[in-house]
Amino acid sequence: MDIDWDLALTSLWPLIEGGLKGTIPLSLASMALGLILALLVALMRLSNNRIASGIGRAYVSVIRGTPLLVQLFVIFYGLPSIGLTIPPWPSAIIAFSLNVGGYAAEIIRAAILSVPRGQWEAGHTIGMSRTLALRRIILPQAARVSVPPLSNTFISLVKDSSLASVILVTELFRQAQEIAAFSQQFMLIYVEAAAVYWVFCLVLSAGQSRIEKRLDRYVAH
Repeated sequence: MDIDWDLALTSLWPLIEGGLKGTIPLSLASMALGLILALLVALMRLSNNRIASGIGRAYVSVIRGTPLLVQLFVIFYGLPSIGLTIPPWPSAIIAFSLNVGGYAAEIIRAAILSVPRGQWEAGHTIGMSRTLALRRIILPQAARVSVPPLSNTFISLVKDSSLASVILVTELFRQAQEIAAFSQQFMLIYVEAAAVYWVFCLVLSAGQSRIEKRLDRYVAH
């Protein structure tokens, strides 16, 4: 296969721009909302209230047991059938946030459970309420434990954001589809798009490693 280097060079920046203006903001917004939801669900799962715990467990089961693409289609294509139409960008953010919430909830729950029971008792001994002990003692320790798996979740989300192209969200892969359709150089453009995703993930992985090293030093001190 002859490589059209002019096309490869001229298409590179639109792909990078699609990632910087579409993929990364979409992933960041979804991750932020997903983490808030995940913390709430994790606390529900840990609650002594059977109803709250049951709702949390059902939510996690549904999210983890159904494909992200199906969740995206239900929100963007399914909801209009019951009179609720949501534009592409909000639909993608809602779907990705719900998905992150289901997976990250189990990460956060496991991190909270990893904190020794004595930490709860120590907070109670000095007069802290359960909520205050959770906020001041338990969650900071759980956060350090959960950083690596949550970082991996974010990197996976960056790659999964390509699914937003099916509902016409302009991001990296959507840009690749448009360029490939116009140029008819599908192999070249899709390989180039894969390379851009790879570079993004390498940068994010490097950032994850730095954060983990800082946390390790903090724990050591």
